[in-house]
Parts: sequence; C-alpha cells; structure tokens
Amino acid sequence: MKNMTLEHIAAVCGGTYIGNEADKTREIQGAVIDSRLVEKDYLFIPVRGEKVDGHSFIPSVFEKGALAVLSEEKLEDPAGPCILVENTLDAMKKIAADYRRGLDIKVVGITGSVGKTSTKEMIASVLAQKYNVLKTEGNLNNEIGLPLTIFKIREEHQVAVLEMGISEFGEMDRLSTMANPDICVITNIGLCHLENLITRDGILKAKTESFAHLTPDGIAVLNGDDDKLCDKKVVNGKPAVFYGIEKAAKVAETEEGTKTLAEKTVYATNVEAVDLTGTKAAIHYPSKETGGEVTMEVTIPIAGEHNVYNALAAVSVARELGLTCDEMKRGIESVQTIGGRSNLIHKNGITIIDDCYNANPVSMKASIDVLSNAPGRKIAVLGDMGELGAEEKQLHYMVGEHFAGKGIDALYCVGTLSQEIAKAVRTCSSKTEVHHYEDKADLIKDLVKEVQSGDTVLVKASHFMGFPEIVKELTK
Repeated sequence: MKNMTLEHIAAVCGGTYIGNEADKTREIQGAVIDSRLVEKDYLFIPVRGEKVDGHSFIPSVFEKGALAVLSEEKLEDPAGPCILVENTLDAMKKIAADYRRGLDIKVVGITGSVGKTSTKEMIASVLAQKYNVLKTEGNLNNEIGLPLTIFKIREEHQVAVLEMGISEFGEMDRLSTMANPDICVITNIGLCHLENLITRDGILKAKTESFAHLTPDGIAVLNGDDDKLCDKKVVNGKPAVFYGIEKAAKVAETEEGTKTLAEKTVYATNVEAVDLTGTKAAIHYPSKETGGEVTMEVTIPIAGEHNVYNALAAVSVARELGLTCDEMKRGIESVQTIGGRSNLIHKNGITIIDDCYNANPVSMKASIDVLSNAPGRKIAVLGDMGELGAEEKQLHYMVGEHFAGKGIDALYCVGTLSQEIAKAVRTCSSKTEVHHYEDKADLIKDLVKEVQSGDTVLVKASHFMGFPEIVKELTK
C-alpha cells in the first residue's frame, strides 16, 4: 500500500510504535479486521465486539505473516511490531482517510435513502468499460466497511465507486472524510432511518454532510425529481448535475405544497417496461466536446423505472469522467443484479423476484410496481419495514393503499406492522386474496402449497425479517 509505512501509520493515527527500528520503514500490503484474512505483511486491526475481542487473535496473525498490529493494550512480548492506540476503530478511520488522500484516483461516493447499492452497481458497470474500477462489495458501506474497502485500493485502480450508508447525524461526515469524493451522487431523500433522523429534512441534512468533503473540483450529481434534492442547485460554488425523467422542471405536490422541481442535465424519455426482463428508455445528455445533445437508446436488463434513475446517475458520472456514448450504453446493458435486490430467479416454472435484502416505503412501492407488470398470476410476499419511527403504522398502510390498485392476485404477509398493509389492501381492493400470518413458518407452509407453475412471486421485507428463508423454500 503506497506510503503506508509503519512509521507513517503510527503518526497518522496518533499511535505509539513499539518494535524494531528497522521495521518502521516497511510498508504494509493490506489491512483487515478479520484474522482469517491476514496475508503476508498485512496490518491486523483488532476490534472489540460483543462476543469476540479481536485482540485475542494477535498471536495467530503474526504466525500468518502479519507485518504489524494495532492494539488498545500494551502487549507482552509481541512477535512483531505493534502500534498502541486508544481506539482501534478510530485509528482505522484515520489511516483510511490518509491513505485515500495519497492515491491518484477518482472517487465516486454514493448515498441516498433508496437504491444506493443498485446505483453503485450500475455506475461501476459503466465506468468499467473505460477504467480499472474498485467498488464496494456486499454491505461494506458503514464506518467499518468503508475503510476496509478503501484499504483494497491499489495503484492499478483508476476509479473507486464507494457506497456510503448512514442512520444518524454526523455519520456521513465521518464517512465522507474518509472517502473524500470527487463526485458525490445522492439517489433520493426517502422515508428510512426516521428513528434517528426524524424527518425527510433531517435525512437531507444528514446525507448532504458529504458536500463538505468533496475534493476542490468535486461535483454533486443529484436526482432532480426529488423534491428535497432539487433545491441544491449549487454545491461548493459549482452547479449540481441533475438527472431525472423528462428534461423540463416538473410541478409536484409535496409535504409543503406545490413545488417546481429541477430542470435536468441528464434525462430519460420514452420509458417502457419490458415484462420483467428490463426497461427501455432514451437517455439524453449534453456532449462535453460539442455541447450538443446526445441521445442514447438503451435497454436496461433490470425491470422497474427506478433502474432508469440508476442508469441516469451512471451516465451523469460517466459524462464527467470522459466515457463515450458506446461505452456508457455497453455498461448499462451489461449490468447484473445481485442477490436480494430485484434478482430474478426461475425455478420449477415459477419466477421469483428476490428483493428481500431490505425495504422501506419507496423501495416497497417500486417492487410492487415491478410485480404488476409480470405475466400470469402475481403473488406478493411482504413483511415489516424497520426504522420508520413514530409513523411506522401509517407508512405501512400507505404501502397497502399503493398495492391495492396494481392488479396483484394474492398478498401473503407476516409481521406486526405488515398487518397494516393487509388491512389497507382488504379495505381498498376486493380482487386481491389477502393472507396475514404471525409466524413465518406458517406462511411458508401455505405459500409452498399454493404457488404453481406460471406464477410470479415478489419476496420483500426489511433484512431483520429473514425473508431469504422464503426464497430458499421456493427454490427447492
């Protein structure tokens, strides 16, 4: 890792180096918190957890070839160099921030209430047509995951696409201090993490903490159809790049009343669903070279209008980083879904929309819309959405109201809050067969017996509901 000598690391994190003087100038080759991932000349960062204290693995990591360890404890006769710090997690974040600033690389930071991961995948797919790209893997988007991702950046990487997820004020400030993005993408300001952030204005304030940590020439790429983001027309003295459906500023009904949204720099027209196999659209953007408008016809291989927004965000970023129209189109049309997020599974004649990684009111409604375009009998399996604060029951009921007009044949739901979804559907639709369960095992038992060849089944809930179990049973 470039410039990451033990001497430098100790200085950056305010630690005390303990070890041979000759080792001070040696560079680490990687940094991890999992002792199982330690390789030769790695830095091991022990973390104290509820059940396991990483400090207990320090002897074993030296046996695996670790160059050095951080530690909150003064070690008795360690087998290698140690950097003594007050808090290993705080030290890790300081090291990650310093490492990122020493890299000659473009960083795209992505946040938002809904769609962070799918937007990250879309942007990475597009940028990979021109650059060597490192992207956030899995759910490594928090204050532990982000520095671990940054530590994976090597000199051959040209762009890093980093996802940043938060649930409280100040967290984005800490994340973006490490990421130091050249481009900051915000997908939307939706109804999630309301327990700590209280309102959408609170969410906006928390998400836009990232602006203070953009590089000097950094820009913001924002969803111009979002009634909160559309007001951020200038960020750090530079015009924001807005994207959305249709170029013209829309008039929308918001919580505060009628509002004019943003005119878009990058926009889509002629959006058309293609069953569950994808979405067609024409994407328009101004050429950096000629100033004229470029029109690109694409077929996004994932269903749902929300994926058009993901493609628009990718084009907005790619345009700033010099990709051609052909490169953008190729990247959009080759993007792949990942497990738990609008992933289509075909098994035993059944089509399963596996979207059970997480859920909030916006993403739940979007998934219901996708199901409504499916052929054959349509079944939704829904569960509770978490972290919605004082209005959680009302927000579940509103999802049910949205569901009721979509022509879906059957609803199976489980959980205390999902009772509100079931109640709304029963009230607003006489055509949908509604089943609510207190126990997930009972739901699975009935669902497996009911589902037949030709059906399309949506499976969606917040992660704590454990809905991958339902997907597993349906795919046996």
